[in-house]
Amino acid sequence: MTTAASLPTPAHELGSAHPILSSKINTDVNPQGFPIPRGPVTASLSFYEAPTDGSKPYNYVEEQAEGVPQRNFGQEWHDVKIHDLRGQESNFTIDNNAFDTIANVPSKEYEFTDDEQIQRVYYPEVEKLLLDSLPGAYKVVLFDHTIRRSSPDATRAPVTRVHIDQTPASAAARVKQHVPEESEKLLQGRYRIINVWRPLNGPVMAHPLAVADSAAVEDEDLVPIEHRYPDRNGETAAVRYNPGQKWYYWSGMKNEDRLLLKCFDSDETVGQWGRVPHTAFVDPRTPEGAIGRESIEVRALVFG
Repeated sequence: MTTAASLPTPAHELGSAHPILSSKINTDVNPQGFPIPRGPVTASLSFYEAPTDGSKPYNYVEEQAEGVPQRNFGQEWHDVKIHDLRGQESNFTIDNNAFDTIANVPSKEYEFTDDEQIQRVYYPEVEKLLLDSLPGAYKVVLFDHTIRRSSPDATRAPVTRVHIDQTPASAAARVKQHVPEESEKLLQGRYRIINVWRPLNGPVMAHPLAVADSAAVEDEDLVPIEHRYPDRNGETAAVRYNPGQKWYYWSGMKNEDRLLLKCFDSDETVGQWGRVPHTAFVDPRTPEGAIGRESIEVRALVFG
């Protein structure tokens, strides 16, 4: 079943066109012939604004009762400098920064239109990638995935709001929900929730994914949000703006690139509690007419 653990937000308009100033042939282009934006960029990101009435913030994942707003909190837009990971990938690790980059990963799944086929073909690839990439990991449980497309009729669009998919409380609840027979034992050891993110129609030109270095994110910046499903309540985290946060993106991500996002880590001695704020953003350099981003994120419980 395809689900989404993050806040569904309509995609923004693409930025205005930027002419190619040089007549020389640019080999760093996408299949449409557009130059791929590289390097640092300043873009506007959406951060948390508290409910005006002081109530506990919530978000409905699906339908809510008539007259009830989907969410009761607002958003504050701030211009943020976002640095390019391309060329400095080795400077970041999932333990120190709560994200990591892995290039040149093959896959036998190409269509990503059938959930059963995705689970049969792509899930085992993701499981192997995590076991091979994360020292100490001995058990991986993939519990859902979300496909996002930028088209107007898409079920899920890129999320243009800074957030973290899980909180400590919801991470423990995920273990109990998805591995109930072993949860008591597993909760006594190290467990992590990691998203594996990749584009489906790369290189990414529109709505790239920005991530914040976990070590530069203060606990006080994180706000638990009650995530209301029809049959249960979960919890995500919204993020307040703090000028001390450090933001990055991986320019021109290809279909063979994988971005690992750590949403929770029970080992508090590793990094800064292992939680990475992230968001799609509108790159003002995106050429007019560029193909909208399509992507898949698979969410995993990782033990060990």
